[in-house]
Amino acid sequence: MKRSSQYNPALASFAKLGSVWVFVLVTLGAFTTTIGAGMAFSDWPLSNGSVNPHGWLTEIDKFAEHSHRLSGAAMGLITVILVVWLHFAEERRWLRGLSWWALGAVLVQGYIGGRRVQLDATHLPGFEMSLGQLLRIPHGILAHIYVCLLFAIAAGLSQTWIERHAGASATPSKRVRQIGAWCLVLLFAQLTVAATMRHNFAGMAISTFPLSTSDGHLLPATWDYRVVLQFTHRVLAALLGVGILAYGHVLWREKTLSPRLRASSFLLVALIALQITLGAYIIWTGRSVVVTTGHVVVGALTLAVTFLVTFILHRDTVETPASSPT
Repeated sequence: MKRSSQYNPALASFAKLGSVWVFVLVTLGAFTTTIGAGMAFSDWPLSNGSVNPHGWLTEIDKFAEHSHRLSGAAMGLITVILVVWLHFAEERRWLRGLSWWALGAVLVQGYIGGRRVQLDATHLPGFEMSLGQLLRIPHGILAHIYVCLLFAIAAGLSQTWIERHAGASATPSKRVRQIGAWCLVLLFAQLTVAATMRHNFAGMAISTFPLSTSDGHLLPATWDYRVVLQFTHRVLAALLGVGILAYGHVLWREKTLSPRLRASSFLLVALIALQITLGAYIIWTGRSVVVTTGHVVVGALTLAVTFLVTFILHRDTVETPASSPT
């Protein structure tokens, strides 16, 4: 197969499939964690010694965990196919390299998930969580990095990306690129805090919202590490609300951008507004399973869309002559 940097509809569609399927995996992972079903099976990689364990279609905890494992295996297969296909069909070295990073991420993610089960009973001196339970935190953080890698690959294979590179138009301003980069830094910080908070069972450490006490104080009355995590999460949410609004504003006013890219500003603002609303409803509903799962998924989607827009804004930097040779 001859390598080319020309638009390949089949390959581009397959990359988009991976970008969609990863959210099936994220949703099932979020649901599994929310209902506390991560140890529905005490073995790995099989579930009770089987790929079709008894009760997984009738018992909700077993369904959540086993379907998460199956969707993860499917995601791994999709990534392997993507790596091989890109290796033989794609001329751009940076894009092939991204696929290898994605494969590494999904393999490490699967390994961490498996060790989380196998080490669940391993006690760590000085920690409330076992070693297996502690591994849930990097497992959650790495998932977001993997999502961004898949979105970058799908963007690089898209017809819009390739046609823009072939016949470049005006370059986005430095300001819009910088604000996008800062929003990504805040989002990664927020999702890291969120994963740590979630797996330390700190989601209800502050049981009122938007204020921190029932008698109307902004700051919590008492502090411990769970309260610190929850309060930090709220502060970062406020900063992100302002940051995404600013990003949406400058995106919309950036006349050099395509109408579709400028219109993405409305999607970004809608996503952050929905995310903050879901966060509030977690407190108001006492951690509803549906709302909590939705909050995790929308958070991942907010990161993915922000990353995608910002990555596209840096297209001219990514597609430098030095990055393309085989």
